[in-house]
Amino acid sequence: MTAVAPPQPTSLRQRLSASPVGAHLAACSVAPRTSEVDRALARMLDDLARPGFWQACEQQVDLARELFARLIGADTDQIAILPNASVAAYQAATSRHWRRRREILTTYAEFPGLAHVWMAHQRMRVRWCGSPSAAVSADHYLSQITDRTALVSVPAVTYRDAVRLDVRRVADAAHAAGAAVIVDAYQAAGVMPLDVNAMRCDFLVAGTGKYLLGLPGIAFLYVRQPGAGPAPTLTGWLGRTAPHALRATVLDSPPHARRFETGTPAAAAVYAAVAGLSLVGDLDLRQVRSHTQRLIAVAAHRLTEQGEMVRVASNLDAQGAHLALIEPHAEAMSAWLGHRGIVTAPRHGVLRLAMHAYTTGDDIDAACEAIAEYRHRAGSAR
Repeated sequence: MTAVAPPQPTSLRQRLSASPVGAHLAACSVAPRTSEVDRALARMLDDLARPGFWQACEQQVDLARELFARLIGADTDQIAILPNASVAAYQAATSRHWRRRREILTTYAEFPGLAHVWMAHQRMRVRWCGSPSAAVSADHYLSQITDRTALVSVPAVTYRDAVRLDVRRVADAAHAAGAAVIVDAYQAAGVMPLDVNAMRCDFLVAGTGKYLLGLPGIAFLYVRQPGAGPAPTLTGWLGRTAPHALRATVLDSPPHARRFETGTPAAAAVYAAVAGLSLVGDLDLRQVRSHTQRLIAVAAHRLTEQGEMVRVASNLDAQGAHLALIEPHAEAMSAWLGHRGIVTAPRHGVLRLAMHAYTTGDDIDAACEAIAEYRHRAGSAR
């Protein structure tokens, strides 16, 4: 049997489903549609029409768990499947003993889906590092970790400005002070290599609706020591040792990460997760990382030459997979670009342009030319 070579980064372009979209630069917000996801959803509908749908769906759940574990260098028993990042954050927080240590350290650049969970937790006090108006760095974390810190929440890449943080450095300092670390990898998983053992994090959360090329509705929670600490109080039938025993009067918890799970996951998102993770798993993420960094450098240079203001790290190793163009009316610009087949991701004051393995130089050209036209038309209308 002839071995099939894994796809090269730009060959993934052929997997994007035919659509009027010319350049999809929004994977930091929503994944593009792929032919693999189309087929996965069709398979789900076929399974739904046959006996044994739930068994087929559970097989997809197990496969998604396995594929994600492989992606981040974890064991399958360390992975829980949950509906979103907020639930994952809540599960991680409630698995800790909050006694003398009551502080959680996070950043103003934290995604609200996690930050609001920390703020709402009745037994925690939140400390913020960095500045609301400036990029966060590992140094900001290191200066704030104390013997009162119980949990440090650090994004692998910030959702707005794409700052890539030195998670390992933060984790080492946190552990030296006796604190645990949770990493939000939503803006990193699928577009750069991740290794939980190298990062030394205690928890990691990521979802399939962005760079992992699936649909919203599925999040993964990695737990380094899933059997330690109290059982989560938010639970459901899948969080039991033998869920299919369906014992309403038994509330036990298995020693693996499935103790963090709750109820039945969204079937469509599960099937799509397997499709997206299979695509990403066939990529060399080191190549993808190099590819996106090159494109970001090109886009940043060209947009700056056009007179735009962009937020991009001087050292591209500290940059995630998108760049942020400063624009007070980002939603209006994004809508205008969208009508011309260029999908972008606005976020309060910036227009985010996200790169992935399928992004090409032609995409960058099209986006930069369209932005220049937008500025010209806006100037002409004054």
